Amino acid sequence: MFKGEDKLLMEGCKILGININEFQVEVFIRYMEILLEKNKRINITSITDRNNFIIKHFLDSLTCLAACDFQGRIRVMDVGTGGGFPGLPIKILRPHIELTLLDSAKKRIDFLKDLLVELRIGGVRLIHGRAEEYGRNKDYRESYDVVVSRAVAPLKVLAEYCLPFLKKGGIFIAQKARDAVSELEEGKRALEVLGGLKEKEIRLNLPFTGDERNIIVIKKTKPTPDRYPRKPGVPMKRPL
Repeated sequence: MFKGEDKLLMEGCKILGININEFQVEVFIRYMEILLEKNKRINITSITDRNNFIIKHFLDSLTCLAACDFQGRIRVMDVGTGGGFPGLPIKILRPHIELTLLDSAKKRIDFLKDLLVELRIGGVRLIHGRAEEYGRNKDYRESYDVVVSRAVAPLKVLAEYCLPFLKKGGIFIAQKARDAVSELEEGKRALEVLGGLKEKEIRLNLPFTGDERNIIVIKKTKPTPDRYPRKPGVPMKRPL
């Protein structure tokens, strides 16, 4: 018999058209419990209500499945992952992906390291650093099939963080809370310069709250010029 939180997660996934089994539900609930306990000591999330956590972290992360099925041993990078969102929820449902979680805060990466051990999840690489630095590293540059990000930055900035990691033909999935039309318009030049092209925009609402979500899918159509990404801090200060 499922508890209320279990039911909320299962029903939310059903609304989103996502299959989830009992074992995966248990992993998600344990994930939430561990994060909220750690959150009492270090700031990872401002969302501490358990139902809101399930909706605004787990179900929100899983809306990425509307843009990509994440099947097979594809390489996925999550830029600015924070508490592991959206990359780790995707990994729980798609265990075969090879996932890299990147964040600039060491305390969050340290937390994720302990979390992965506790949840017994393998096949995840953790990186403490800046996207601008690792995007120029030959071991990571243009080597991923999918890059995802819920980072709070305009698309023209996120594009410079994320597109350098993608292989030609790969996709960048940017999750946005509000209407993305203006960001797409402002980001046209950045996408053109960095080798990206808008493939589609998906609009949906989160289960139970009805909060609007916009998922922008950018396809990598050509290599990113060697000069990008620029030095740390420059993309935000002087967006393309």
